[in-house]
Amino acid sequence: MFYRSTRNNDLKMTASQAILKGLSDDGGLFVPEALPKFDKGLDELKGLSYKETAYEVMKLFLDDFTEEELKKCINKAYDDKFDTESICELKKVNDAYYLELFHGATIAFKDMALSILPHLLTTSAKKNNMDKHIVILTATSGDTGKAAMAGFADVEGTSIIVFYPKGGVSKVQEKQMLTQKGNNTHVVGITGNFDDAQTGVKKMFNDKELKEKLDKKGFIFSSANSINIGRLVPQVVYYVYSYIKLLESGEVKDGEKVNFVVPTGNFGNILAAYYAYNLGIPVNKLICASNDNKVLYDFFETGTYDKNRDFILTTSPSMDILISSNLERLIYMIGGEDSEKNSSLMKSLTTDGKYTIDNEMKSKLDLFTGGYATEAEVAKEISDIYNSAHYVMDTHTAVASKVYHNYKEKTKDNSVTVIASTASPYKFATSVMGAIDESLIGTDDFELIDELNRISGMPIPKAVEGLKDLSVLHNTVCDTADMKNTVEDILGIK
Repeated sequence: MFYRSTRNNDLKMTASQAILKGLSDDGGLFVPEALPKFDKGLDELKGLSYKETAYEVMKLFLDDFTEEELKKCINKAYDDKFDTESICELKKVNDAYYLELFHGATIAFKDMALSILPHLLTTSAKKNNMDKHIVILTATSGDTGKAAMAGFADVEGTSIIVFYPKGGVSKVQEKQMLTQKGNNTHVVGITGNFDDAQTGVKKMFNDKELKEKLDKKGFIFSSANSINIGRLVPQVVYYVYSYIKLLESGEVKDGEKVNFVVPTGNFGNILAAYYAYNLGIPVNKLICASNDNKVLYDFFETGTYDKNRDFILTTSPSMDILISSNLERLIYMIGGEDSEKNSSLMKSLTTDGKYTIDNEMKSKLDLFTGGYATEAEVAKEISDIYNSAHYVMDTHTAVASKVYHNYKEKTKDNSVTVIASTASPYKFATSVMGAIDESLIGTDDFELIDELNRISGMPIPKAVEGLKDLSVLHNTVCDTADMKNTVEDILGIK
């Protein structure tokens, strides 16, 4: 299977080459020439472990990896870093299943892919006889940064530089990043929002002068964001795994369609669900859940993507995004895989801050529906689910949960539904506990850890235990305009 850029159909790369590049030189994202299909029936996947399921899915996308190479990457990734043997858990709560994707080292769903990306990347480098030092350059809205640093810390032949919005993440998220060990890890706060960080990173990927400087010093950029196909493909696995678990339990029959509800900012996580659907997972609806930054909801309603609006800081900060990079992959597909047409739309986004798809493209979005939840609705959803089922969820999961319940009330759709639970409530203890008990609003995250443990019965994760007392190892802050200079300083290439 070859991968091509969404902005240049003539550019072809193997999976390992696309993983190494991260982002195409023309600014496009790498996509498979044709999305693969399962080479066996879903019944044949019943009983497989998460690792075994990962191999069955990933071999279809990464077919230039040998069986030995791919299984080695999978076995290194999905080990005792996760606090449950099943890697992720599917829990029935009232009328829906919550797919808990936060049992990894940094208690967020990003661990599901970022635990394997370093191994895919270093294997790709060997396969392509690449001897340059790989610099992972990444923007984070809170979770990717820590998960990426945890994955790449002290991995030979790599360095990682993470930019995050100073003041735009939770205290636990920030402390997790700022205390990350590893001689090759670097964290930089920027005086802007996530979109500023993401735009700055993309500019550096496309900066030819910077690329030449890196090349002379023996460096090459790659990405840990979901713009990297090596980050996106592992996310397909857990949608497949959850459906197989429903099959095993008899909750669904083979071929029965389910809904997936995904709290969405950068569109990567729900795009992975779309890839799972194309593999052969029966899907009724992919429900795209937004917070107050409802640019994706508006897109699915109107066909116009418009980032020209106020950027709102919410209690679900990992979704505080107005430029959903991964949507480009879907736009390319529904546009007939026409790279010129796609490039024109993306140029409009850059110059005018918006674009509108035509009616033919819009007609191909029937599988998707959008919804959004306000901050007040999110708090009430956390409280309602806790009071009705004694289940505690984080703010991002609560966005998806509320959007699902709104959707169900409106459509009367009783299909079996899986809600992606993307982070542990311990990561957002202030917002979660404040929703359950208003007298705790404003209390510091770290002061609420024990109380959250008491009411939820969930063990305090290693990622949080003792975090408050860890020493800060990174304290660099820069203006958005100085991101390039900061990278040059870190790498010593000025």
